[in-house]
Amino acid sequence: MGLGDPVAPRSAAAEAAARARLDTLVKPLGALGRLEDLAAWLAGAQGRCPPAPLDRVTAVVFAGDHGVAGEGVSAYPSAVTGAMVGAFLAGMAGVSVAARLHGVALRVYDIAVDADLPGLPPAVAAHKVRRGSGVIDREDALGPGEAARAVAAGAAIADAVVDGGVDLLIPGDMGIGNTTVAAALVAAELGVPAADVVGTGTGIDAPTLVHKTSVVAAALSRPRAPGALGSLTALGSADAAATVGFLLRAAGRGVPVLLDGVFSSACALVAGRAVPSAVDWWLAGHRSTEPSQRLALAALGLDPILDLGMRLGEGSGAVTALPVLRTAQALLAEMGTLGDLGVAGGADAGGGPGDPAGAGSSPGGIGP
Repeated sequence: MGLGDPVAPRSAAAEAAARARLDTLVKPLGALGRLEDLAAWLAGAQGRCPPAPLDRVTAVVFAGDHGVAGEGVSAYPSAVTGAMVGAFLAGMAGVSVAARLHGVALRVYDIAVDADLPGLPPAVAAHKVRRGSGVIDREDALGPGEAARAVAAGAAIADAVVDGGVDLLIPGDMGIGNTTVAAALVAAELGVPAADVVGTGTGIDAPTLVHKTSVVAAALSRPRAPGALGSLTALGSADAAATVGFLLRAAGRGVPVLLDGVFSSACALVAGRAVPSAVDWWLAGHRSTEPSQRLALAALGLDPILDLGMRLGEGSGAVTALPVLRTAQALLAEMGTLGDLGVAGGADAGGGPGDPAGAGSSPGGIGP
């Protein structure tokens, strides 16, 4: 069973127009460094030069418990997962604070929390697939058909957000044990040993790290069906599968995604192997401290915007990176050109500012 159709690429014409305009701005060529690449990327994603402001951004937190947490691989108990769902809704979590600061809408969904969470808005559990997941070193994480159901749930959540109007999506995660699941998925996709992917997660000590590595190695030694759904069933979780569906549907709808840390990066690796063309729509928000994220992003060809040593999850690193993207967009859209100053220089010497065809000081003829 497939996970989605091939995805159309970003607009090469809009990206080329953006790069041409960047070379005419009132600055030395390349002086804005990677901000220029990000601005051009956004232009390609929006199909217009310059790109529009990123005013409508939504972060979606997928919450779920992981049976492997019971194997002693985390510094915190599984009860934290359900408690944090309430913290998101109360505005107390790290990503809640960052989202308020940067004008990001925040949604949270109980996909597989191993508890009933009374008193919460019905929408929070509207896509719940199951309670928790199997202990992956001894059994499959999901039952027959549950991975596909969770992928469909993630796609439906993406559709709902996109239909409401959004310029950028951020996937977040909450679930004790999720770095173990992420490590197992990355190892399975890349064919590398557990020792290469397992990190300290919530801050475990050295003996626990050795134990966590043995748990992931045992999980990888178990038989599993081929393909993305096989990996998600054997080694993943419902919240991981929902994140995969979310990423693929966002790409299919032509909405850019700013990935967060290790969990969303592992899900992106699974999704990108299933539908390689979808990777064109994803950026990496920040570098996690987890080795599996480094390997996943390298395989995807993604370079994180920030490297702050963050390991909170929740979408917090991506939300923190958002102002960099907004800066890139504004610089491309609002800086003047050398032509505006009556100065010939750089790429501006041979044509009109911002338009290789010589359309004056207006942006290239792409989009509105």
